[in-house]
Amino acid sequence: MAEADPKMDMDTHIQKKPRRFARIALMFSVPLLLIAGGVGYYIANDHYVSTDNAYVQQDKVSISAEVGGRIVEVAVRENQQVQAGDLLFRIDPEPYRIAIEQADASIAAAQVRVTTLQTDYQTTGIDIESAREDVAFYEKEYQRQASLMQDGFTTRARLQAAEHALSDARSRVASAEAEATKARAALATGSAAPGVNPAIKAGQVQREQALLNLSRTTVRAPVSGIVSQADRLQVGQMMVQGLPGVTIVASDRSWIEANFKETDLAQMRVGQPAEITFDAYPDLKLRGKVSSIGAGTGSEFSVLPAQNANGNWVKVTQRVPVRIMITDKPKRKMIAGLSAHVRIDTDK
Repeated sequence: MAEADPKMDMDTHIQKKPRRFARIALMFSVPLLLIAGGVGYYIANDHYVSTDNAYVQQDKVSISAEVGGRIVEVAVRENQQVQAGDLLFRIDPEPYRIAIEQADASIAAAQVRVTTLQTDYQTTGIDIESAREDVAFYEKEYQRQASLMQDGFTTRARLQAAEHALSDARSRVASAEAEATKARAALATGSAAPGVNPAIKAGQVQREQALLNLSRTTVRAPVSGIVSQADRLQVGQMMVQGLPGVTIVASDRSWIEANFKETDLAQMRVGQPAEITFDAYPDLKLRGKVSSIGAGTGSEFSVLPAQNANGNWVKVTQRVPVRIMITDKPKRKMIAGLSAHVRIDTDK
């Protein structure tokens, strides 16, 4: 059996020693690098807060008819783009045209009534003048009979008859003056509409209301956007006043409503920059900024707020709605309700 070479054993021992040191250094350096990387990442991102509880929001205008009636025309369809002022639907205008004719008839009747009152008032003037002439005649007759009675050339019966005739003439004057006052009062106008008879004014207001209702039978888009829920509009269907008939989504005004945890709000301020990504568009990244921070948590404005004054209370981290204004112009179509991810830099 050959003897081992001491020189070869020493060389092998020398080669193994550096490899052992390398393994030990690698074993300690990898965790240190991981720790250093984690600390560096934490320091670099410590001033960022983010949430994926965020959604695209857009103004939604609910359109209802201001007058009731049967729908005779529908000019839009679901998801159609419309501009402000475009026709949406039309309600049967015939009942409101008839209302205008009724108002015209009321005005004509009031005008005839005013003419009649003016004639009556002029007639009372003639009656007053005639009654006053009778008073003057019977006053002279009474004085003549009184003078004859004093000289003994007439009877007491004639004197009393003259006195009665004078009293009756004076009563007719008073009655004629009362009728004149009544006719003048009927022709009077109030301070709210000086110079216009109240009955005529009422007819004019009735006509204006009928014209307004007629104009409201044509319903137009108040804003530009996309028509939604148009299936509720059907020709022949009765439209109830004030009941929503169609919705327009104003797609040109979009923002993000991000619900952040209350623990993320300590350093958040209005105006801080934000980065927005979307689940629907993975390659789309938009810039924005904090527009406003909600005045209350989501639970405060819910239909059934949480009742914490009981023995089963469990503390839950609340979320506060934060509105994010999109500062970039989106290259893709924004759709209300899309899920988004928002990241805010609280260091700026």
